[in-house]
This record gives sequence, structure tokens and C-alpha cells, in this order.
Amino acid sequence: MQFKAIWANNSPASKFLIAIGFMIVGIFVFSILSFSLATAIYGIGPEQLQDLLNNLDNPQSIAVIKLIQTVSAIGTFILPAIFLAYTFGKSTTGYLRLDRKTKWDSVIIVFLLLIAAVPLINFLGEMNSRMELPAWMEGVERQMRASEDQAAKLTEKFLMIDTTWQLIFTLIMVAVLPAVGEELMFRGILQRIFSEWSGNKQTGIWASAILFSAMHMQFYGFVPRMLLGVMLGYLFLWSGSLWLPIIAHFINNGAAVIASYMYSHQMISLNPDMVGTGKEYGTLLVSALLTVSLLWVLWKRETKRQEINPYAT
Repeated sequence: MQFKAIWANNSPASKFLIAIGFMIVGIFVFSILSFSLATAIYGIGPEQLQDLLNNLDNPQSIAVIKLIQTVSAIGTFILPAIFLAYTFGKSTTGYLRLDRKTKWDSVIIVFLLLIAAVPLINFLGEMNSRMELPAWMEGVERQMRASEDQAAKLTEKFLMIDTTWQLIFTLIMVAVLPAVGEELMFRGILQRIFSEWSGNKQTGIWASAILFSAMHMQFYGFVPRMLLGVMLGYLFLWSGSLWLPIIAHFINNGAAVIASYMYSHQMISLNPDMVGTGKEYGTLLVSALLTVSLLWVLWKRETKRQEINPYAT
């Protein structure tokens, strides 16, 4: 069967439903595949696997969950996004804007931007975590808190790294795969669909960022993750290349892993997750000013390059 660009002329609404459908299929198929791999590799049955998934205090359970999450990430985002680009456009790399290189000076500015934004992001995360729902939604809030606590505990377990190989694997799982997969899907596919659907590129950025944050199912970190998605969306819009948001996403996640590793091994004395969460108003002001300034610099440099060598997103 010939799949090349078969849905190129479909409406944006149709493309959105197709994209969501392929993500759901990917989740289903690769969940089964990851469970099968886990049972085969670790020599356990389905019941033992279920027990491991519910017991984060068992070291083997973390290894199993890491395997499942790694395989699922490939099947949920990376492969569906590549197939969708193949069926939506004449060129897969062209549709995803992977055929346009990014400049190293922009990468350096993005690195400085993400470092400068840490106090501001932590502060927004702290404010978001204090969100309270109305009294009549107490049951929903209790479930959300329990889910958030479970996710935080799992993240803490993931970042308990003792060897260099564990560090490398964690970087692949937490930084490389999400940076590639989530940017291919949310910026490369969905942002473009939402922009075409609404006729407005700003709407496309915000809609894909909201969906990006919502799909993480961690609502007490919804706001900072959404704003990260917005920033990545604008990097894509300004540069016309998906490589810049991919690199930015990798730097953001990878820096968090390395900083946590260094703090847990007493290489640094300052907990990076706590910067900006206290009454450090001077630090927050500097962080906000630097973040806005560096975004402005990026906007000026990338839009100027777009004028010289246009590549509309």
C-alpha cells in the first residue's frame, strides 16, 4: 500500500484526529511490547510485573519501569510523528523542518536562557503546586495529589544514579528521547496542525503547549511545563528549524539530570530544585530580566535570519 502523502490535503481537524489516533495506537502497541520485553528480560510473569509496577521501593521495579518508559516513548511519539510527517507532506524531513540547520550561537544563547530561567521556573512550579480546588472537588484534588506524589517519588527513584552507565541511560531516557519524540510530535506535527486549523501561528504555539503539558498528567506542574512548551514553540517559529527546540528541550532535561546527580553526590552544595522557591525576590527579578532579554536576543537574531533565508512554519 502506498502511504506517501496520502493525507496531505486533509483538513487540519482531520489531521489532528489522525495524529491523536496514531498516538493512542502507539501507546497501546508499544505498551504491550514493553511489557513483553520486561517479562522476557527479567524472567517474570504478568502478576509479578504488576506487583513490581506498584512497588517503587523494589530496585528491580525501577529498572522495569525505565525499560517500559523508554520503549513506550519511542512508540508514542517518535515513530507516529515520523509516519504522520511521511503521510502529511511530500518530504518527511521537510514537513518536520529537520532539513534546516540551526546556528551554534543560537544554541549557546538557548543554554544561557535555560540556566537564567531556573529560579523563575522553580518559583512558578512552587506557586502551581499550591493550587487548591473548590471544596466540592475535594475528591478530585485528593486523587491529583496522590498521583503527583507518586510521580515525584518515581522521578526521585529515576534520579538515584550511582554509576556512569546509569547516568548515560538516564540521560537517554529523560533527555534524549523526550527531546526528540515530544518535539517531533508537539512542535513538528501538532503545532503546525493547530496553526493551520486556527489560521494563527500564535494560537498554534499555545494550543500545542497546553496539550504538551496536559499529556504529562502532572497538574501541579502544569503552568511551568506549559510555558516551557510555549518557549519551545516560539523557538520553532522564529528559527524555522525543529532542531533548535529539540536541542533546547534536551538541554533543559539533561541539565536537570546532571544537576541532580552532582547534588546527590555532593559535587555541588546548592539544591537546584530549590533555587527561587524562597523569598529570593532579587534572584527572581534578575532571572526574569535575563530570561526576557535572552528571548528578545533570540527573536531578533532568528527573525533576521528568516528574512534573509525565509522558511515559514
